[in-house]
Amino acid sequence: RTLHTTWEETSYQLERLQQNPDCAEEEWQSHRGEAATRPYQLSFDPDTPPPCSDAAPKGTAGVASALAPTGTKPKAAILREEGSNGDREMAAAFLTAGFEVWDVTMTDLLSGAVTLADFQLIAFVGGFSFGDVLDSAKGWASVIRNNPRLVEEFDRFFARPDTLSLGVCNGSQLMALLGIPGFDLADEHKPRFITNVSGRFESRFSTVRIDKSPAVMLQGMEDSTLGIWVAHGEGRLHVPDPATLDWIVAQGLAPVRYVGPDGDPTTDYPHNPNGSPLGIAALCSPDGRHLAIMPHPERCFQLRQWPWVPPEWGCRESPWLRMFQNAASAW
Repeated sequence: RTLHTTWEETSYQLERLQQNPDCAEEEWQSHRGEAATRPYQLSFDPDTPPPCSDAAPKGTAGVASALAPTGTKPKAAILREEGSNGDREMAAAFLTAGFEVWDVTMTDLLSGAVTLADFQLIAFVGGFSFGDVLDSAKGWASVIRNNPRLVEEFDRFFARPDTLSLGVCNGSQLMALLGIPGFDLADEHKPRFITNVSGRFESRFSTVRIDKSPAVMLQGMEDSTLGIWVAHGEGRLHVPDPATLDWIVAQGLAPVRYVGPDGDPTTDYPHNPNGSPLGIAALCSPDGRHLAIMPHPERCFQLRQWPWVPPEWGCRESPWLRMFQNAASAW
């Protein structure tokens, strides 16, 4: 422990000059304190694929029947924009889970060469659309919101009862700017993601807990605490209206939380890498079909992508693969 602290001290001194010094001090104290443990916990068997009946959220009117099995592979559009860089990992995760995967650019949609009507799922990938020069995902959101035909096409997709959508990192920021389906809030009240409290880009293998929620893609994963990659500079959830935050929590629409060594949601840095209130790392729609998550499950859907796995788990598959399998088994 003493050697580790000595090794980290140079980084600590540099970080004090390069980021929020309070965050640098918090991280330094976490190194100097008791050895941190990762409170990993599994509530399901990753090696056993989920049955179709478990994929749709229970008690959500119309969703379970709309996502009935069809006997054919569901089609997923991996949607990207200029600057996106997470499309290959996302495509690999959905392909492994059993989807027919299509690479779709915004140019394809703008030209009419591809239409969302042909797909059961769309995934907004991570990356830095338009270099984030207008802040996170604002350029990507403007491409959609300033084109009436695209606005109508996305509205129709989200309104269909037989669709799912996933936004990760930059894609999560995009979904927040467009408006999480079912939130029905004015623009000034919509949750969105802003600059990390640390004031810097965060790339870490953080720990999150999955809570009970209507999210289709997280069914059967409740009460699991897992490691996951984060890579963002603007991942702090900002909810302008406190009443909206209370509603989100009361309805179970914050299904993933950053946790500390004790396994409880935290705002402490660096366990919470961005300072999101209540440790919130994801939002889902009230019907569970649409999920916006800031960390990257597609970057750890294989065990080899984890820095460390508890040896007692003994599983062959990564727990995060279950997310994508849940989506596939919904049809």
